[in-house]
Amino acid sequence: MALASCRSNRFISYLMSFSRFFSSTPFGPPPPLPSRRVVVTGLGMVTPLGCGVEATWKRLTEGECGIRAVTIEDLKMNGFDLETQQQTFDQLTSKVAGVVPCGSNPDEFDEELWLHSKDHRSIARFISYALCAAEEALRDANYMPTQQDEKERVGVSIGAGTGSICDILDASKMICEKKLRRLSPFFIPRILINMASGHVSMKYGFQGPNHAAVTACATGAHSIGDAARMIQFGDADVMVAGGTEASIDALSIAGFCRSRALTTKYNDVPQEASRPFDSARDGFVIGEGSGVLVLEELEHAKKRGARVYAEFRGYGMSGDAYHITQPHGDGRGAFLAMACALKQSGLKPNQVDYINAHATSTPLGDAVEAKAIQSLFCSHATSGSLSLSSTKGATGHLLGAAGSVEAIFSILAIHHGVAPPTLNLTKPDPIFNGDFVPLRTSKKMTIKAALSNSFGFGGTNSSLLFTSID
Repeated sequence: MALASCRSNRFISYLMSFSRFFSSTPFGPPPPLPSRRVVVTGLGMVTPLGCGVEATWKRLTEGECGIRAVTIEDLKMNGFDLETQQQTFDQLTSKVAGVVPCGSNPDEFDEELWLHSKDHRSIARFISYALCAAEEALRDANYMPTQQDEKERVGVSIGAGTGSICDILDASKMICEKKLRRLSPFFIPRILINMASGHVSMKYGFQGPNHAAVTACATGAHSIGDAARMIQFGDADVMVAGGTEASIDALSIAGFCRSRALTTKYNDVPQEASRPFDSARDGFVIGEGSGVLVLEELEHAKKRGARVYAEFRGYGMSGDAYHITQPHGDGRGAFLAMACALKQSGLKPNQVDYINAHATSTPLGDAVEAKAIQSLFCSHATSGSLSLSSTKGATGHLLGAAGSVEAIFSILAIHHGVAPPTLNLTKPDPIFNGDFVPLRTSKKMTIKAALSNSFGFGGTNSSLLFTSID
């Protein structure tokens, strides 16, 4: 008991030192930055809830779930015999996933169009998701520049966490079987992370910055934050930015199973498997998809009469400097990322209305993030004034695409005045107290400022802050 009390006192002292630091360094005004303001003018999505922003948002806010049981066909082991496929499937301890629905219906991802056509032989699934989401975002922004000088001012920043692991597995099998002559000449272009950005830029002729962040589960958020800074510093007027991932395959699932990161208790009830902040959570549900935004310099957007969803106001980054997969128990990494985003925006903690949490449904990660939010937002959180949710209950964890998809959810929350729910929150973690409890159902409310958190393996953290446009 004495030891526990001592540790508790050290933790409280640590948080107090953080509070003193930030109280002596006010959140506003922000540090000097370029005067170019960045706004969001286009959105595109491919998620387990559906293909397209409208379908995904509707299902999300209505409390539907895109998680289902994994099948042998999902493992993408076409080059292996049926016995090997079955044995591999049987050994997986987690058999649920957030899989993108495929088909020819309007709300489904059309594989024949984006993946299997003659022009897409060099394109892996994660790239095709990015191409699909980017096209929707550009059409939504109503921006398809044709002039050379315009194309030189448009860049692309789309990253991924793992790329095409199934292609690597197939190639490795060919090496083991001494069948290198069967290796596709497109193998390298299919697996390179930056090829998502590359293909988008080539399709539309965008000759501005061509960038790809690779920061595990913070990739999508870093890609957006980096792109916004490129606009702020004058490298581009428009950036197509986001994250993409296609990780539903045998090797990816097996790898996360071996690291004990995935849920294993809910294989028979897939839609209950992803349980952010719930006391019965036991790991995350692997998911796939893509989220892409069109970011634009404000005056450029005004000049062409673009519709504006929200303004990009803050980008915070930090490193835990602690462990390859686990966050530090005191939440200092998450705290720093959120605090930096706030400071850059010039807003105070009590001006944030909604937080889309990273919360993946892991026992440690969710509690640490909740602790960091409580520490930073203090009475604003416990008074019930701050709404909080994790949308991973509906989508699973989209790894490199999570940050961009959830940034879009935060932007839509501002645009529609609706905070989305946290599914499967039956018994909230004891870390929550008072009125600080995640939303279980959608909540209609005025949202002027929303924060989106993304944290990844290696202790990399990112927070994005968006506001309504004045």
